[in-house]
Amino acid sequence: MSTIEQYNHIIHQCEDIFLKKTKDYGTAWRVLRTISVVDQIYIKAYRIRTIQELGQQKVSDDIRGEFIGIINYAVIGLTQLELTEEDEEEMAPETVRQFYDRFIGEAQGLMHAKNHDYGEAWRQMSQESFVDLILMKLQRMRQILSNKGVTLISEGLDANYYDIINYAVFALILMDENVMQVV
Repeated sequence: MSTIEQYNHIIHQCEDIFLKKTKDYGTAWRVLRTISVVDQIYIKAYRIRTIQELGQQKVSDDIRGEFIGIINYAVIGLTQLELTEEDEEEMAPETVRQFYDRFIGEAQGLMHAKNHDYGEAWRQMSQESFVDLILMKLQRMRQILSNKGVTLISEGLDANYYDIINYAVFALILMDENVMQVV
């Protein structure tokens, strides 16, 4: 499969989970503030890192599910950045899907541009590096938030969310490739 086919395959799985959870829970995540979304992603990334370092886990949720959660929380973060407190908390599933598809389209466009310039260097990276990069992006986001959203020359919160989505997708693509090689 091509990179775009692999990317779309991963995103289809993530979006399917996201929309099913929307049907189960509605858009309860609308109450989350930006720092809370950042912390939710942090918890997932830090758990992956802990499992990587210890080489074992005691909770059955797998690393794959954590990367999917990271992608979906990043989409929530992007959605929350766009909406205000005056917007309705409960959103129709079709509206949620439109936001999801739009933000993933933006992330995918960024991936295309960077793949052009970097020659898919991510394919040579380790899963550990993706987790470390996600954790670094989250630290940057915390700093941006403590600066009241003001940056002097750096990208904003949205750019960090897009990078987080792409790092998690890359990790999942490589996980899928390793499974296919082992079989």
